[in-house]
Amino acid sequence: MIKSIAFASALFVFTGTAQAADGLLIVQKTTSGGAPQTNQIQIENKRMRAESSSPTGGKMVVMFDAAKEVLTMVDMDKKTYSELTKADAEAMGAQMAQLAPMMAQMQEQLKNMPPEQRAQFEAMMKGRMGGAGMPGAAAPKTQYRKAGTATAGKWTCDKYEGFEGEQKTSEVCTVDPKALGFAATDFEVTKQLMAFMKKMMPQMAGQMFSIGTPEEQGFSGVPVRQTITVGGRQVTSEISDVSRQSFPDSVFQVPAGFQKTDLMGGRGRGRGRE
Repeated sequence: MIKSIAFASALFVFTGTAQAADGLLIVQKTTSGGAPQTNQIQIENKRMRAESSSPTGGKMVVMFDAAKEVLTMVDMDKKTYSELTKADAEAMGAQMAQLAPMMAQMQEQLKNMPPEQRAQFEAMMKGRMGGAGMPGAAAPKTQYRKAGTATAGKWTCDKYEGFEGEQKTSEVCTVDPKALGFAATDFEVTKQLMAFMKKMMPQMAGQMFSIGTPEEQGFSGVPVRQTITVGGRQVTSEISDVSRQSFPDSVFQVPAGFQKTDLMGGRGRGRGRE
């Protein structure tokens, strides 16, 4: 379950929305130690769809319907899907909140550990939580420092290095939104997705990409390449192409015949898409 949500978070790193009948297609490559994965992100005014193909050929689709406030995760190979509703997200958030006192006590105990052991333990916890950190822990604020310019894909971009304290944890390379054909109105659904994720896991929502003022996000522009550390492993995502298209409704629907499975890893509810 946590891995599926982490996958959703990673895939929506570079998303924004387009006008009602004017969809946006983003092609993105993600690399984490092995061969790169190709992600295709399709976005409209109130919905988005991200499709990822792994180096071994597996395919996962994540969709978010902002109007219904439903996150859908589809395993194209197993022909199964699961849904996370607003109520599910709030229930998970409540469960996480119940763990907060225990996590706070654990944080106090960590302060007495040698720095190296503490770092190893925190990295292990982040790995188990999909890079989100421990429940109840305050999301660390990343401070970005300008570090010159670089090239990402076909764009010359401004490079920023992200730090938590004195530890470097990320890099972003950004361009002006106009260079990608983005307008100021193209980013509302991203904010809705972040609000949805915050209901259950504020730490993860804090890792997600959003478009705001330099004061809000810590850097100027839209990232065309971003490198973050998730569970002790570096993950680099880079946009290779952006275009405006129109999409049929079927693109944002679960394929017919797919079986619905229980979100929490049960045996499923025995229902499929007709």
